Amino acid sequence: MKNDNEIKVEGTKTLIKAMGAIEAERYIALMAREKFDYTKWRKTMLPEESIQEISKAAMQYREKAKKSKR
Repeated sequence: MKNDNEIKVEGTKTLIKAMGAIEAERYIALMAREKFDYTKWRKTMLPEESIQEISKAAMQYREKAKKSKR
């Protein structure tokens, strides 16, 4: 099991990889300045689909985007 510091470091690296350093920093600042209820956020901001369904949809979108660039 990872300790809290390891989780924070991994999360930060993941955000930077996915969003870039500037937007990752903005995201962290936005989350830190608001009263944050993860459970409420999860219910309203993230899709109801499972991670597998979200991944499948993302892969289909990527393939469609590749084909439209040709």
